[in-house]
Amino acid sequence: MPDNASNAPFSIRRRLVAGLGFTVFLCWLVAMAGSGLIIRQEIDEVFDSAMQEVVQRVLPLAYSDILAREADDTIEQRLPEVGRHNEYITYLARDGSGQVLLMSHDAKPDLFPPKPAAGFSNWNGNRYYTESAVSGSIVVTALEKPGHRASTVRQSLFMLALPLLILLPGVIGATIWLVSRSIRPVQALGQAIGARGEGYLAPVSSGNLPEEICPVGQAVNVLLDRLKRALDTERSLTANAAHELRTPVAGALAQTQRLMADLADPAMHKRATDIEAALLRLSRLTEKLLQLAKAEGGNLRSESEHDLRGVFPFVLDDLRASDRVKLALPAQPVVSNVDIDVFAIALRNMLENALKHGPANEPVLVTLVQDGALSVANGGPALSPEEFQRLSARFARGATTADGAGLGLAILTAIAKGLGGTLALVPSERADGVELRLAFPLR
Repeated sequence: MPDNASNAPFSIRRRLVAGLGFTVFLCWLVAMAGSGLIIRQEIDEVFDSAMQEVVQRVLPLAYSDILAREADDTIEQRLPEVGRHNEYITYLARDGSGQVLLMSHDAKPDLFPPKPAAGFSNWNGNRYYTESAVSGSIVVTALEKPGHRASTVRQSLFMLALPLLILLPGVIGATIWLVSRSIRPVQALGQAIGARGEGYLAPVSSGNLPEEICPVGQAVNVLLDRLKRALDTERSLTANAAHELRTPVAGALAQTQRLMADLADPAMHKRATDIEAALLRLSRLTEKLLQLAKAEGGNLRSESEHDLRGVFPFVLDDLRASDRVKLALPAQPVVSNVDIDVFAIALRNMLENALKHGPANEPVLVTLVQDGALSVANGGPALSPEEFQRLSARFARGATTADGAGLGLAILTAIAKGLGGTLALVPSERADGVELRLAFPLR
């Protein structure tokens, strides 16, 4: 069974921001680690050099000081503190037997190894440097204050990282801005593709697309062109077939009606009547196919504007239903550039559905409001949204014996899409009524 989570859409923006942010952070950590190693190495060299410097300066001074002492002077001597300060390197001068001869004011003899090796050494976690003179009779050892070297490395790294930490939010913000700006053409391409539909199949612009996305835009344009040609072929076939059928059907109908007038045999007259009914159904189907072809043709608006209220008398006269239809039209003109024939087709199909499927003894209310919404209400059982959706397909018919081709709602749906409007069932004021509303922008 396929994993639905693996097919869930993901955000390129979040992936890029997270990837770039993690990469920058990782590179920053690597750079910090490398810098820390270099700083530690340099600090080791500086501190070791300072310890050597202290020992090499103290050694001759200790020798001279010891020689200048009186015989009754004490052997051990601690140098006085000149000024209060932190002494990070202390020293201790001893003779060959380990007796302390001289030490710095802050030195602690118990921290020094009893017999240190010459040069650098480590003892009890401390760093030492030792040199001797006068055949080992004077030994000077320097001790670095414990933890001072590591503290210096930490402070150096902190001061190095502080500017980066301050700039990190700015880097993340700049990354988000850059990624958002970079994928803006991709979002525009998605919106352009989403705007394409059955009535609008113009090519999408691929001029501002990134190099990686440009083939997608070109492939979409190729697909749109193929789809447009297929739809044009279908509409052309529908329109041409309906147009070509109109004349021979009308001729056959006229000949049948003339034949019916000449036939005296009731059986033959019944057969001719059946032929006439079939030809009338074929004529209505041809007319509906022509209307569907016009509704799907895309040219649903005209260059000039007109008052939509003027269409109603012509449609009512054509349907011969003025006695059942109750009009509710606004007092002010409803001016629109919707093609007058398209509006007449929509009104006619809405009225035909209401007159056919509503009770014959109940009126049909037609309402046109100032903003261009056209609604037709009639009696009869209400339709569920699912049933209405099914009946909106081509050649779909409900449980009715009324004559029809099943194209009325399909034609209205195509007109609503072409005008950028909606076709929907709305709650009727009557419990047993149906109200169909076609809403569209006037211009």
